[in-house]
Amino acid sequence: MDDLIATITQLTQQQSTLPFAVYSSFHEQTLVNVPIARPLLIFVLSGEKELGREPRSRCQKGEFVFLSDSYAIDIRNIPRDKPYFALILEFDAADFSDLPAVVEDRLAYFIGTTGLELQQWLQQFVQIASWAPAAMIALRKRELLALLFHLGYTAVTRMKGKPTISQKINDLFRANRFQDISVEDICARLAMSDSTLRRKLRQEQTSVMAIKDRARLGHGLHLLQTTDDSINLISDRCGYQSQSRFTQRFKAQFGLTPTELRKTRKSSVEQQP
Repeated sequence: MDDLIATITQLTQQQSTLPFAVYSSFHEQTLVNVPIARPLLIFVLSGEKELGREPRSRCQKGEFVFLSDSYAIDIRNIPRDKPYFALILEFDAADFSDLPAVVEDRLAYFIGTTGLELQQWLQQFVQIASWAPAAMIALRKRELLALLFHLGYTAVTRMKGKPTISQKINDLFRANRFQDISVEDICARLAMSDSTLRRKLRQEQTSVMAIKDRARLGHGLHLLQTTDDSINLISDRCGYQSQSRFTQRFKAQFGLTPTELRKTRKSSVEQQP
């Protein structure tokens, strides 16, 4: 795992746009109500991750956790003898097209072991990540899902369910770079009336405002974990007109401020004045 971490670290320092994300921290991160907009496969390469509330599930070094979409979860990222380090892959609905269709309900998540076959796949994927075209990356991701199924992780077929209205609206905000979209425009893009939209959102126990806020804050969390951009710049990129508003909403959603989260990514030496 150490060699893989070194390769990934070097690659992320050289390129800012890659087909995967890396979350790392020197200090424990405790986050509540983390929204999962699309299925996420998280390989824990160092430290460990805890999921949910008591009793928590544990994903240790050398394991992975697959989180389904439309699921909010409490997360703890815990360094041990070395910093916490995880590689994260996000999947679209099309990536699951080669898997058998299932009628079972969507599963919240499952945990597995990153055995030799998966380690080899990760090594190969990281090696091509800097130059491979989008079509090849998509093919390799579908290949990974098929590999998981072949290895006996049939629960992978339950990571993606039928898209909800909330997910469709979330995708609209993502495509619009998290800027405001009028209800009229949302209705036009989803081909439904205002009354139908509101009725369906009531059935899902949410609203356009809540979906927009979750989408923005989820993006803000990702940027805080993967970049060194200023909090003011991140708040602007998430569609907030002020850093103070972003900070207020971020703490209400996740239980800590952007500054507190940013500090977990710095070593004790870096935090010294």
